[in-house]
Parts: sequence; structure tokens; C-alpha cells
Amino acid sequence: MTTPGLLGAVEIREIAARIGVNPTKKLGQNFVVDANTCRRIVKSADVQPTDIALEIGPGLGSLTLALLESAREVIAIEIDTRLAEELPITAANHGFDISKLTIINQDAMHEIELPQPPTVLVANLPYNVSVPVLLGLLEKVPSLRSGVVMVQSEVAERLAAKPGTKNYGSPSAKAAWWADVELAGSVARSIFWPIPNVDSSLVRFTRHQPPADEATRQLTFSIIDASFAQRRKMLRGALSEICGGNSEASDVVTSAGIDPTARGEELLLSDFLAIAHALRNRLTA
Repeated sequence: MTTPGLLGAVEIREIAARIGVNPTKKLGQNFVVDANTCRRIVKSADVQPTDIALEIGPGLGSLTLALLESAREVIAIEIDTRLAEELPITAANHGFDISKLTIINQDAMHEIELPQPPTVLVANLPYNVSVPVLLGLLEKVPSLRSGVVMVQSEVAERLAAKPGTKNYGSPSAKAAWWADVELAGSVARSIFWPIPNVDSSLVRFTRHQPPADEATRQLTFSIIDASFAQRRKMLRGALSEICGGNSEASDVVTSAGIDPTARGEELLLSDFLAIAHALRNRLTA
């Protein structure tokens, strides 16, 4: 049964058929068809009546309507023109004030000018672009104080992983630059249409102050990328190209207070940052 005010599975399929939309793997379209799950996500994100919510890939509007119930305003970015044009019609048909809804028909992977600073991110992110979209938003939209995103479980585990675990990698370390990230539960495959062949999970983030300036972030991220490019390499080998050789890499890493035989998967973000400071000091000496 459809939860009052929100969309249910039958209605979602009817809307899709009417506007000629067949979910495509290319765009990562797996629409949420369970209203209770949508409300659960919004509650997990702690969306308040004062919030301006940002949603990426609203699709047919399941989560959008749940956000309109709770947020002051909703900004939805949708790449599919048919879906972008239909979304305000769906919202109006379900009794929502569409003056609270702004729809931007663009690709979230590109630079987007937002009409006002959003405060919370709530989204069912396409599996194939979930990491770059999330990291891009954390970098470019500093007004986002927190959020919950639904992603492939494997990706969720990588984003929330801690040093020394098998899932810890570049996404984990980079996300930690801007936010504290944690797993916020799993969701059943059956709540999607079409049903995906992978499991999905919720990831919650809470922003904190970045540990350094933008130039230092870029240098730190290049060190993170190199450290995880070949996971089994020791830091002195993994960072040899950046530092100008194995011996130079050993000196830089040692001066940062880190064992050059360690591997990237053992390091905290603060360790990568220390290496960046040490490398900069060496280059400017």
C-alpha cells in the first residue's frame, strides 16, 4: 500500500510508463519504490524544517517527496530531462508546495551553480559515480553540514573504513579530510526497481573543519593516490616518483615520523598530511 503523500511501487511504474522511461544501467537508475525506506533515510539524515536539502538523481521522486515533507526547501539535480520535467508534476499531484522544489537538469559530475547553499545532502547515488560525486560535493559545497547517501555496500564500506582494515583506501582517506563518515545501515534489494544485483547501504557523514588549506589538500591527495596505487608497495617505493626516488621518499617519510616500510593502508589522514608537510619543506628548502 502506498504511504499517504508518497509514491509506491505501482504508481512509480505507471509514471515511468507514461513518460517512456526505462531504467538504464548507464545512468545507474535503480528507483526506490518503498515509501517507508525513503522516510527512514530522511530520518537518518536528521533533516530539519530549517534545512535546504540537496538531492542527486531524484529519478521519479520517491525520496524527493519524503524530503519535501521535512525540509524547508529541496534542490534536486537530475541528468535525465524527462525525469526533471516530470518531478514537479509528481510533487504537485501529491499535494506538495512546488515552490519549495528547485530542479536542476544537469550532470552532477559537472560544475553546477546552486541557487542557494544547501545544508544537508540526501541521495540515492548512482553506483558508477557515487565516490566522485560525494567527494566532489564535500569539496565544492562547504555549506553541507551533514548527509546520508545510499550507495553500493562495497562502496559504503570503503568510504567508512578505518586504517588497517581491508576496505581502507583512497576514498576513505579523502572523505576523512572533510567529514566523519560512518555506516548507517543496509537496505534490501527489493526496495528498488529494477532490483539491482548488488547490495546497498547507507553512509552518514558529518562535516568537520578541514585540517589544512586547499594547496596542502591537493598535495596530500596526490600522496594518498600514490600510496594506494599499488597497495602492497611500501611507502618508500609507492612515493618514489613524487619524491624523486626511493632514497628521497624514505627521507621524506622518515622526517614525517613514519616508517618508510609502512604501507598506505596503515596510515591515518594525519599521517598523509604529515608526509605532505615534510615533502613541501624538502621542496622549498
